[in-house]
Amino acid sequence: MVGLVVVGFFILVALFAPFVAPAGPNQRVARPHEPPSAEHVLGSTRMGRDVLSQTIHGTRTSLMVGFVAGLVVTVVGVAVGVTSGYFGGRVDEALNLLTNVVLVIPNLPLMLVLAAFVGEAGPLTIATIIGLTAWGWGARVTRAQTLSLRQRDYILASELLGEPAWRIILVELLPNLTSIIGFNFIGSVLYALITEATLEFLGLGDPLALSWGTNLYHAQETSALRVGAWWEIAAPSLALVLFGSGLSLINFAVDEIANPRLRTLRVPKRILAALRPVGPAE
Repeated sequence: MVGLVVVGFFILVALFAPFVAPAGPNQRVARPHEPPSAEHVLGSTRMGRDVLSQTIHGTRTSLMVGFVAGLVVTVVGVAVGVTSGYFGGRVDEALNLLTNVVLVIPNLPLMLVLAAFVGEAGPLTIATIIGLTAWGWGARVTRAQTLSLRQRDYILASELLGEPAWRIILVELLPNLTSIIGFNFIGSVLYALITEATLEFLGLGDPLALSWGTNLYHAQETSALRVGAWWEIAAPSLALVLFGSGLSLINFAVDEIANPRLRTLRVPKRILAALRPVGPAE
């Protein structure tokens, strides 16, 4: 519940950014590197722009990249994993080889090369690069679960009844892979969010696009820490930590739902009272 509240809060901030932000993201409203005050809660940048406004508006781009890349990673990973695990044979060998290649190549160096080759990649380009290079782990997990479900009686019965493969996959397999798909999607969003911030912090993104990563990049370029303007780096960093923590909490909950052995036993108070040993005086 805490994770849902945190993630929901950031989604609402992203949706209503123009109405929530106290000023425009590129509007000069204060002196350079003005510390936090009642008028500017998170201080100002070297250009006199409100840090809170930039962080709020940057939420839109960062969340867009995270969810788009997470969706691409999940769709590609599930499609490859289910196809490989269900059909088997040469299809499984070919797709498994492709998955192994994707897993062997280090993701971050590959994305650094691709982003540098593209040059000042925009948010949508970064999301596409992340989505097309980070699906290997999800495909491997989905394939393993599909191989387990492939031998279940209801799958074999559907095949004996002559049901087409597409219907078995969509109606019989995918509903039983919901927890794995949800786990994969949430983890992919978190990974994409951190990776996008890393690429933009290193200067491989579009500096004109406003996001948490570009906020950190501009803070580094203006030597914010050297002049003591810690708030310029603290604001986007704290936003990344809070949103990532919210996603992690949701991820833990999905893991408990998928694996009943991880669930915490909660005994109602009335049952504890009934089980309490009765003393001699009572």
